[in-house]
Amino acid sequence: MPFDPSLPSGEFFQQWINPSDVFSVLLILGGDVVGRALAQVAGTGLTPVTFSFGWVAYAVSAVVSAVGENRLMPLPDCECKVINGKSGYVRDNTSWILGRIMRDYEYWMNDKIRKRVNEMIEEKYQEECQKARDKEPESEPGVTRRSQIGLCVAFYSAKTAEKGAIYLDKVYLSGFFVAVFQLGIAAIPCGLWGDWSILLVTISGILLAFASGSLPQWRKEKWACRTGNPKTVILTRGNGACHAIVISDPDGRGLDLETLAAGQINVDVSTTLSSRIVVGLLAVLWVALLVSASGIKNNIWFLFGIGGIGILQNILVAGWCRKPEAYGLPLHYERVIGMPKVMKALVKVGEEDPGLACSMRETFFPGGMLRDDEKKIWARYEQKAKEADGHEKSTST
Repeated sequence: MPFDPSLPSGEFFQQWINPSDVFSVLLILGGDVVGRALAQVAGTGLTPVTFSFGWVAYAVSAVVSAVGENRLMPLPDCECKVINGKSGYVRDNTSWILGRIMRDYEYWMNDKIRKRVNEMIEEKYQEECQKARDKEPESEPGVTRRSQIGLCVAFYSAKTAEKGAIYLDKVYLSGFFVAVFQLGIAAIPCGLWGDWSILLVTISGILLAFASGSLPQWRKEKWACRTGNPKTVILTRGNGACHAIVISDPDGRGLDLETLAAGQINVDVSTTLSSRIVVGLLAVLWVALLVSASGIKNNIWFLFGIGGIGILQNILVAGWCRKPEAYGLPLHYERVIGMPKVMKALVKVGEEDPGLACSMRETFFPGGMLRDDEKKIWARYEQKAKEADGHEKSTST
């Protein structure tokens, strides 16, 4: 081979002109992003998840999940506990919906809750400043303002809800607009030079993406719960959390959130044989699309643009904050109780609903280390809760 310093530059130039082999590699990277994007919007029938890098990797992993783990929905990515407002039973959440509702709470919480949190932080800050001045009157108080403090309990009531009936927000609708934009890009080489290969791959990818997210199994797993069951539950991240969300449904109009918290891993919603066959067939078609796309040698940069737009869209969908109604759980804000001290907040809740406060106490104030005056308060609350429970049973019979 003769000495030729220009050879590497020529190879680099040629690779950047038509990087066809790189596109094939990108199709098998980023499967986790696609899976989370699907979990966000799937389950409502037609699911607008865009064609992007990572689909081949996801399709193969979906076969493993459907066959080996009997499910398609991923586990929640935010810790959440669900407390029965009557019995006090605490359940670890396995629902993607409840996990995301808890994760995005500071995004969708009512402004009155946000205002009360800021007031609590200010009250605690002023209290600590005053203590510092009393201790060292001649020096400036070196007190740092806290970002969260105490316990803020927000009360919501459930609106009428049905499984799979969601509010079509911008996250859901954006998939359709991006798909149309991708088709417009793919049509450019076809219109200018007669190269229809890019358009064919794009159309095939969009159809396969929509088909993968439109399986009935998604709805079955995502909303694996009962309906028509009157109940009050508390959502929280657990002991040490600043927020607790009380969701009451006295008429049974909404979803049973306690069964929803455990339903996603329930054997009753395991993938059926037909779902496994369809998932396997889709994986074969995705691999076939990968093989076909690897043979394209010209105008490959259009495919890069289409895949790049798609993966950006899926990243945004996977991480975007959404309101509860976008998950099929519409809520109505009622009021908020917040105190800089956790015990004071629980006592305040107990003044309105002793049974609810008793159900929350073991989670937010475990150990039972109470002062004498607190023991009297909680003994009174427990007695009132028992009387209310007995009255409820007598009226129901």
